[in-house]
Amino acid sequence: MIWTQWDDLTIPNSVEHLPTNGNAPTQEDLEKITFYVPKYMGGPAAIEYMTRMPNLKVVQLPNAGYDDALKVLPNGVTLCNARGVHDASTAELAVGLAIGARRGFPTFFQNQIAGKWDHQRRTSLADSRIGILGYGSIGQLVAKMLAPHNVEIIPFTRSGSDGSTKMSEFDGLLPTLDIVIIIMPLTDENYHFFNADRLARMKNGSVLINVARGPIIDTEALIVELQSGRMSAGLDVTDPEPLPEGHPLWRAPNLLITPHVGGDSTAFEPRGRKLVEEQLARYAKGEPLINIVVHP
Repeated sequence: MIWTQWDDLTIPNSVEHLPTNGNAPTQEDLEKITFYVPKYMGGPAAIEYMTRMPNLKVVQLPNAGYDDALKVLPNGVTLCNARGVHDASTAELAVGLAIGARRGFPTFFQNQIAGKWDHQRRTSLADSRIGILGYGSIGQLVAKMLAPHNVEIIPFTRSGSDGSTKMSEFDGLLPTLDIVIIIMPLTDENYHFFNADRLARMKNGSVLINVARGPIIDTEALIVELQSGRMSAGLDVTDPEPLPEGHPLWRAPNLLITPHVGGDSTAFEPRGRKLVEEQLARYAKGEPLINIVVHP
């Protein structure tokens, strides 16, 4: 039996969808579930339900990121992510944040609220040298969206595959980059990857965009750089998250903050449903699932 937030999926006759309220499975149904799709944007609570499903076989995440699920994944359970589902939404937000930060939107927003007309010449996206950290499907789409803007794009990966530059060369190139867009996963190695040292070595006037995970950036070190007026940033993710009221990051200058909405647009629903329907068709036929990140 399966549980998802949708009650009107097109699924094989051999698969039974448990009743759903669109939020969470009932306590009575937990032991019946073999295929579980946590509610999208359900937070840690939606992920934690899998630990109380004794007959669980497959978890299909509605997100591309899976570091939080790995922490509680039961032994013997297959874990799949939603690679590809959020590409369009996340990529367009990354580009939007880059343009907004580059063109001074934080200052213009403040002036709009104050009713102040202050004409300023700001830096164009055109002619920028842009580093993309993480060159999977989202990173490649970001590069494609940026290409018509007369920019130089340098993608970085650990292996240097798909025409990218190896991460081992990143520190040497960092001071030459006008914009850095983070789309890499959060790992122990990447925790506070952008520490005080790397932030200090970013070019004056540069922009840092994060649509990956908040802890990849040292928040306190970023605040110092933003307050100096030396750089700008656009964050769809923060550390801590949600960002509490009164946190100094809210008051940092030259900063755009969006509340982790990168993948959550109208583009999610049709793509998320299509992926789940395809996985259930494969599951019913005993065919290999796609997007497997953990296989027993």
